[in-house]
Amino acid sequence: MRTRQELEEYLTEQFQWFHRHPELAYEEYQTTARIRELLEKEGIEICKSSLQTGLIAIVKGTAPAAGQERITALRCDIDALPIEEQAEVSYRSEHPGKMHACGHDLHITAGIGAAILLHEKRESFSGCVKFLFQPAEEESHGALKMLETGMMQDVPHIWGFHSDPTNETDTIGIREGYVAAAVDRFVVKVTGVGCHGAHPDDGIDPILTASAIVQGLQSIVSRNVNSFHPALLSVTRIEAGNTWNVIPAEAYLEGTVRTMDHADRILFETKVAQIAERIAAAYGAKAETEWIAGPPAICNDAAMAKLCEETAAKLGMKTVPEESSMGGDDFAFYIDRDTMDREVPGCYVKIGTGVGHPIHHPAFRVEIPVVCRTAEYLSELLLADLNR
Repeated sequence: MRTRQELEEYLTEQFQWFHRHPELAYEEYQTTARIRELLEKEGIEICKSSLQTGLIAIVKGTAPAAGQERITALRCDIDALPIEEQAEVSYRSEHPGKMHACGHDLHITAGIGAAILLHEKRESFSGCVKFLFQPAEEESHGALKMLETGMMQDVPHIWGFHSDPTNETDTIGIREGYVAAAVDRFVVKVTGVGCHGAHPDDGIDPILTASAIVQGLQSIVSRNVNSFHPALLSVTRIEAGNTWNVIPAEAYLEGTVRTMDHADRILFETKVAQIAERIAAAYGAKAETEWIAGPPAICNDAAMAKLCEETAAKLGMKTVPEESSMGGDDFAFYIDRDTMDREVPGCYVKIGTGVGHPIHHPAFRVEIPVVCRTAEYLSELLLADLNR
């Protein structure tokens, strides 16, 4: 069994290795091999599955069970982002154009550390913890790959966590209720009639039409959604034409919708297509809408959130109210009734990594002491969950 200092030195070394070797969604082969190697050296079981990247490990307690053995799970995402690193650290990314700008290197290492700590304490508990080292969170559907393995079928609830550069170290952000939004994407193709830029009357301008659609879409939030429901729509891309004196035949616009309420999510899907088609028709053009559904919203279970607070207090850590975010995370799939066909309570915890650059920023960094501290917190949280 390692001392606290030995564990901290070990996890720091591993964290820096993962930070230096970032891999994008579905490309995490080296990352997966490293996780497997480290866990197998500790004698921790790796589940057989069809996963190409990512893996599932199980830590089993050996204490006699008083009743039915409990099962719990922790999601740790492992992919990086296509960002050129600017952080001033000695262990900068060695892969040009790629970096762990979202803290997934912390998630990997803290997950490994928590697994090691629980494995060392296995005689003190019964039941088991499944560690889901998940690929492709940044692509929003990596969780579905994990669910295809069938390893969540016997898991009654699940934990998730994320780095948080808006809070100081040794701080846990947590609260019950909705904390992250459903994330959906839409693409609208506008078809008009191309013509000379000097003779717009000879054609149907898809750029003018697309501009009107952009403005019309903003009315959904202001005129169709309950004012007390968090919701937004952002058009993030408009593309049309390739020269200055030709009105093109087509234009494209793309954007995202973020909602907390399930009925609002359904409303947006209907209204985006309806507004685009009818405005286009008024201009004599045609609009076709593609809706790409992403993860649903994340709602923290009240009892699990309370356990997070109690565990933080036990370790002398500070807790602050977790802010609701219109950002999303595919952790939501693990607790979505429509995906799971059953109720699966979950809790998504924010780990203060030191106030600094936001996630997805090229200078984002995690304060090193957070790595071991997070592993300790997660292991205590999972142990408390098994013993409650």
